[in-house]
Amino acid sequence: MPVAETNPQPVIRNLPANGEVVVSVRGLTKVFKDFWNRPKARAVDNVDFDVKRGEVFGLLGPNGSGKSTTVKLLLGLLNPTKGHIEVFGHSPRHVQTKARIGYLPEESYLYRYLNSRETLDFFGNLFHLDKGERNDRAEQLLEMVGLNQTRMRAVGEFSKGMQRRIGLAQALINDPDLVILDEPTSGLDPIGCREIKDLILALARRGKTVILSSHLLSDVEDVCDRVVIYYGGKVQALGTLKELLATPDTLRITTPVLSRETMARVLDVIRQDVDADKVRVDNPTQNLESYFLDVVAKAKQAAAETSGAQSGARVAAYLRGGDAEAKPAAERVLERLTVTQVAPAVAMPDEAVKPAIDEKKLEAMTKVAEPSPAPSLPATAEAKPEDLSKADEKLAALLGGKNKSGL
Repeated sequence: MPVAETNPQPVIRNLPANGEVVVSVRGLTKVFKDFWNRPKARAVDNVDFDVKRGEVFGLLGPNGSGKSTTVKLLLGLLNPTKGHIEVFGHSPRHVQTKARIGYLPEESYLYRYLNSRETLDFFGNLFHLDKGERNDRAEQLLEMVGLNQTRMRAVGEFSKGMQRRIGLAQALINDPDLVILDEPTSGLDPIGCREIKDLILALARRGKTVILSSHLLSDVEDVCDRVVIYYGGKVQALGTLKELLATPDTLRITTPVLSRETMARVLDVIRQDVDADKVRVDNPTQNLESYFLDVVAKAKQAAAETSGAQSGARVAAYLRGGDAEAKPAAERVLERLTVTQVAPAVAMPDEAVKPAIDEKKLEAMTKVAEPSPAPSLPATAEAKPEDLSKADEKLAALLGGKNKSGL
């Protein structure tokens, strides 16, 4: 008797039947050429697909299959050799359209000498956000991605996983309607991966459109509604996960633990219609991600400390939209695995308690000494020629024996 495993199943969401088409691709082809304008590589070959509003769409394929080229074409970074692309009904090079897109590249190209706070302020300024709104969104995003305790550290000192976190934050600073994520979980620990996947689902529930390119198929399976699989620049498969992954010729039955007698009766009934070698009985297992998160949850309950990136908190209020405080607890997508006791607040470097200062000592140290008056010659004193000659000889001796004419 087949027994279902307890691995989490893909999230099935009810999308609008006639949803707004955000991205439309028809006959998309990109051919790279060499110096002499000869065809060198056909990266994308006659690709067609649509992405609708509120959908999480996955781009899958082995290395060199055309995924990154497709993403660059959608962003207007490359011109197609042939075909048509529309993003929000406009060309990908339309400036106002670009303002509605958030992009996390495969590598985090950030200014290494800026800290997290300055990085978000810089990208927010590119979208002409006023200072107050930039500050508010930056604080929410830093808390959301778990970097509020490391905001003063330069980005160049971050690990790859921490750079992915701040990279995701900058991709959301403009509250985009279309979010394009290229390998968003690369370099992240399992907790970070889980949080990113939960964030993607939260964005989709709010009506955001997410295009996800990843090699981690388990991540795609957990969040994507539809996927396209590339090979050799061509679309090899396209559809919902339910359509692509279902095996209609096999049935799975899951039951609690049965007694030996009941199990024997069930197997006897099944074997009347199915060959005995086609029936399998085993115990379900959890996947490694679930086991890992359970171990970490127990460690957090034991008040274990870490100096690395923290688990994120509530999704930024401006990303949730509407009355943020009225949202149910289930909307806390990036919430911590377990509820821990509130620890005493740790002062940030700029908030540290200053030691008492002795004002008298400080005044004495900073007081500028008055210059002593220069000695003055008597009023009746008059320089004589012989005195000038002696002074000239002394000065010449100090300068290496030069006489008056040598000076």
